[in-house]
Amino acid sequence: QVQLVESGGGLVQAGDSLRLSCVASGRAFTLSHMGWFRQAPEKEREFVAAINWSGHIKSYGDSVKGRVTIARDNAKNTVYLLMNSLKSEDTAVYYCAADSRGALYGLSNTPIEYDNWGQGTQVTVSS
Repeated sequence: QVQLVESGGGLVQAGDSLRLSCVASGRAFTLSHMGWFRQAPEKEREFVAAINWSGHIKSYGDSVKGRVTIARDNAKNTVYLLMNSLKSEDTAVYYCAADSRGALYGLSNTPIEYDNWGQGTQVTVSS
């Protein structure tokens, strides 16, 4: 099991940048693929970005591609999401998730493949 705690959300202006952090506890982190998802009111949970256990493979959602970077520091048990050129449509609760199956499986952009979730952090972008 991996316990996840997100931070870094807040209220920003359109065009601003924001870095979200997700600190994990549990020894399974270094072997887990990690993902960021978001959910706006009355919308389904949407894939934002994912990074494999080693950090060498990354994947991004179409709506954020080119504006978002995912990274991880296994020494700090932390995964980051750097978001640039924020838009009002980026407003959502952002969730960090871990796929503890890790290296045995490929990187997924599907929420159901992730078995550990954080509580989420709110990002609000005002236009």
